[in-house]
Amino acid sequence: MQAYIALGSNLDSPFEQVQGAVNDIAIDERINLLRCSNWYQSKAIGPGEQADYINGVVCVNTTMTPLELLDYLQTIEQQHGRVRKERWGARTLDLDILLYDDLTCDDDRLTIPHPRMNERAFVMTPLNDIAPTLKLPCGESVSNVSQQLTQSGLQFYALGQPS
Repeated sequence: MQAYIALGSNLDSPFEQVQGAVNDIAIDERINLLRCSNWYQSKAIGPGEQADYINGVVCVNTTMTPLELLDYLQTIEQQHGRVRKERWGARTLDLDILLYDDLTCDDDRLTIPHPRMNERAFVMTPLNDIAPTLKLPCGESVSNVSQQLTQSGLQFYALGQPS
């Protein structure tokens, strides 16, 4: 199954956090890392004053179920010192499953497709780097949705590459 995973960090050397997470994702034998977007710096969305985020997206093939993948990603977040204090608070690492093949899922632990991805340039711009023609559940391509979003507060940070 093909999955798209968003990565973000705004604490403790954010670029190193997301780069390390890409490596950690690819370590598992049930995952084949296919593509990694460029990295972008974005303004934080959330409570209080927060440092800017570094964001990107990876595409993987996996034999994991969506919940197994979620558990694996949450383990990686914990290994990177993620503490869940407040919604949209600062974090060392945030890993979100955006899409998992054509699957839709809406339960207490996981919603696929990610419910707010189409509204966020910091998700859609890196997704556009690696899958511009991908059709989203809304029927539009990633490229079309990305172009409709304001890029205000989003800056290119570094070239992405599978490690």
